[in-house]
Amino acid sequence: MGLSAGAEAIAAAFTGNGRRAALMPYMMGGFPDMAASRRIAEAYADGGADLVELGIPFTDPLADGPVIQAAGTAALRAGATTHEVLAVARALSERVPVVAMVYANLVMARGLDRFVDELVIHGVSGLIVPDLPLEESDAVRAACDARGLALVPLVAPTTPDERMARIGGRARGFVYAVSVTGTTGERAALPDTFADIVARAKAATSVPVALGFGIATPEQAREAVDAGADGVIVGSRLVRAAAEADDPAAAVHALVEQFAAALR
Repeated sequence: MGLSAGAEAIAAAFTGNGRRAALMPYMMGGFPDMAASRRIAEAYADGGADLVELGIPFTDPLADGPVIQAAGTAALRAGATTHEVLAVARALSERVPVVAMVYANLVMARGLDRFVDELVIHGVSGLIVPDLPLEESDAVRAACDARGLALVPLVAPTTPDERMARIGGRARGFVYAVSVTGTTGERAALPDTFADIVARAKAATSVPVALGFGIATPEQAREAVDAGADGVIVGSRLVRAAAEADDPAAAVHALVEQFAAALR
């Protein structure tokens, strides 16, 4: 099976940046409001992002820690809708590949075919559904494959090797390796097991492996790459910066530049 359009765009982002690894910042769509969200997306691209993970706000974000949960709640309170967030994806996708992060309820409530059609129309390259287990992923993967979208799976330190191999063999785009057991959020240091999850994931798949959850500093990003990660995903640190700053776009631009420099 050849690469889909989305997987091709993602693969190019991992190999064509001239850095040791790809930088994939996360943003919450519609936070702190839709206009600011569009500026943040541009700031990510300007600062050196190779891909962007775009979160679609949801009322019960079980994989997310307090910073991203609060951002999602604020976005919904400000009136953010899935359609408006995908409009951000459409504009951003002209500069870097966009991977949408969405919980399964939103996909199913809209209807699987309708939802993935909308992602394609808005230029999205990949899809992450953190609460979609391997055993229930076949229909979503087939719908994505049919439309050229990459369905990106997650693996965790607790994932057994046999299951890791099954997940890695079905992965599209890249494998999202979760550095810790628990939710998203900044950590003072990466856990002792983070290098092991990277190595195990890389042994189980032919696509790139990106490490996320807990990467809060450029130094930690470098540690992830030293351990073999093909990409790093930075979320809560950037969302917190957007929440605390008078000019969210300027704040995240400066941080993304620092992370990008650390990967050179």
